[in-house]
Amino acid sequence: MFLKTASNVKIGLNRRRFLCVWNRSLSVLGRESVRDLASKDGELRVFIVAGEVSGDIIASRFMNSLRKLSPCPVRFTGVGGLMMAQQGLDTLFPMEDIAVMGIWELLPHLTKFRLRLKQTVESALTFQPHVVLTVDSKGFSFRFLKHLRARYGPQGLATPQHFHYVAPSFWAWRGGESRLKGLMGFVDHLFCILPFEAQICRSNGLAATFVGHPTLEDVFDLKNNKCMDRDWKVQGDGEEFRKKYGVPSGSKIISVLPGSRLQEVTRMLPIYARTLELIKDSFSELTVVIHVAPNKHVQDYISDTVRKWPVPVVLVPGGSTCTKYNAFSASQIALCTSGTVAVEMQLARLPCVVAYRAHILTEWFIRYKAKVPYISLPNIVLDSPIIPETLFEACTPPQLAPVLLELMHDESLRQQQITAANKFLSLLDPRQKVDADSTHNPFFEYTPSVVAASAVLSSTMGTSV
Repeated sequence: MFLKTASNVKIGLNRRRFLCVWNRSLSVLGRESVRDLASKDGELRVFIVAGEVSGDIIASRFMNSLRKLSPCPVRFTGVGGLMMAQQGLDTLFPMEDIAVMGIWELLPHLTKFRLRLKQTVESALTFQPHVVLTVDSKGFSFRFLKHLRARYGPQGLATPQHFHYVAPSFWAWRGGESRLKGLMGFVDHLFCILPFEAQICRSNGLAATFVGHPTLEDVFDLKNNKCMDRDWKVQGDGEEFRKKYGVPSGSKIISVLPGSRLQEVTRMLPIYARTLELIKDSFSELTVVIHVAPNKHVQDYISDTVRKWPVPVVLVPGGSTCTKYNAFSASQIALCTSGTVAVEMQLARLPCVVAYRAHILTEWFIRYKAKVPYISLPNIVLDSPIIPETLFEACTPPQLAPVLLELMHDESLRQQQITAANKFLSLLDPRQKVDADSTHNPFFEYTPSVVAASAVLSSTMGTSV
């Protein structure tokens, strides 16, 4: 009991010290912080919006950290998914209604998109938040923040602080940096997940904080399950996974991660099925583990589709971080649709191949506007094709199959990815940017969500103009 109490006291002291550091660095003379204004009102009101599964996870962790750090009760409302619901959010409507990615892909959903946008703006105005936080999904998020900011002045409302978590990938597009200044009218502060983003944002007049990559928090989710190492590595229990799902000990396992949005899953999963049919005879036994995003539409589609697959399939439902990494540990390689999962592969030290297809016009736009040669984050950050990528018209079963087989059979290629993961993950570590006076217990304290929540509490409120 004494040890537990002493530990809690130490943690509390660390949090207070951390908040003091952020207060010194972010406060503005003569203006009250969000924390102080919330204390006067007896509660902190936060309107929060996430539009896809990865954003739902980020937002739920932020909600948890903010509650722990806030000196007063926190009340949330907004739009989110299952993870945010576990933190007490009663979403205005299903998050899937705005989970659309791409330019041409949005067109069939435009009417519903506009209705949900209007509904979200009106709800935020009624709620009168101290803070508005949007997470990724910039197509919806930026339109929402822009419409909301435009409504404050005419209605004479106090202006809440607008935060956006996951800075837009301005560095990936021609002319992207020049568009940062356009965000100043409706975004007050950006939370950046890559180490080079914050300084560029600040040089363009936008307040920004490097918080670290949110996927790193998977390590802390698994802390109590004894699945984690202390250098950004997650080691699951592969044998436990095989026993739980009845996978024979001699069977090779390939993890397949088809995406979290229905539009990308319906596009990618048939390609993966035909690819696996081409390679199945190369193994005496092969089992495919499909990681299913916590999205009802995706769950229903995958459950129906895999009945016709050419190899034995195990479906792993989203929501359990430990089960996910147990599956990764049991796998030899992974086949991923481009996205956050590439970072998860690095944490698990699981070699992978990244694939991606989109609407033909979206693919043309990407080719025309992109200024980076890669699509997966590890390759972009390291500026090296460590992870094989099969993209656009090259993403076909006949071209994807030999890439998978080469990675499966070539130990040196797999080891190259594992070695590169150490460097990649060290660059995403938020501890490298924390004030030296507050880093005596960094690994426990300074997670991306804690850094973001601390910055929110220390921010200063504006007034309508």
